[in-house]
Amino acid sequence: MTLYQYPPQTTLKRVIPKSRIYDGASVNTALRDRFVREVDQITWEHKLAPETLNLPATSAVPEIQVFRVTLKGDALHDDVLRAIDRAVPFPIVFELLVGEHIQTAAAYKRPSEAERGKWVLCDHLHGDWVAQDSPRKPLPVAVNLGALYYRMLSALMPITPVPGEDVETRLERLAAIRAKEREIAQLQSKLKRESQFSIKVTLHGQLAEAQAAFDHMKDPGKTGGGNHE
Repeated sequence: MTLYQYPPQTTLKRVIPKSRIYDGASVNTALRDRFVREVDQITWEHKLAPETLNLPATSAVPEIQVFRVTLKGDALHDDVLRAIDRAVPFPIVFELLVGEHIQTAAAYKRPSEAERGKWVLCDHLHGDWVAQDSPRKPLPVAVNLGALYYRMLSALMPITPVPGEDVETRLERLAAIRAKEREIAQLQSKLKRESQFSIKVTLHGQLAEAQAAFDHMKDPGKTGGGNHE
């Protein structure tokens, strides 16, 4: 469960005109059309900041914004979320609404080291769709807004954390896992189509290696059945 009960003092509930996103993110015509088709309303629901949460800011996370995006249909392209993230110079946690269901989404976002005032944005992480009236849990305990943000992101990552692994390393591991999943699917597809025995044997070996690598990425701390050269 990644739905949080935000403290009352953080509540804003301000509707954000789509035009502000278009201007702030230099949205092209095709993406603007997607906003029109897919987004009903964007609401700035909560502001998590030192003055609203009594948690100190960090240089990377001065505030966290919570935006609620009400959808017109049952799908929202990630380019829409990326545009909103580009238009707002703070980390954002999204709550996506479709009918009676809600989903939390967020992308790891950090200030650029190369260009002042710019932000580096990773792919968006998505929680499960749940009923809109599902119970919410308290915000994670944290010493500052940076730690709070990382814990909120961590809850959206579908992999077990490794001791000492920071959020960027964990996201890199998640990306590698997803790439390995695609590789395994391609090998399985080739294996089904192949009729030549010698090639099938080779593909079986490649698939076993890919599966072993995938298992290790998913759980690096788990010991296997010995070392492999």
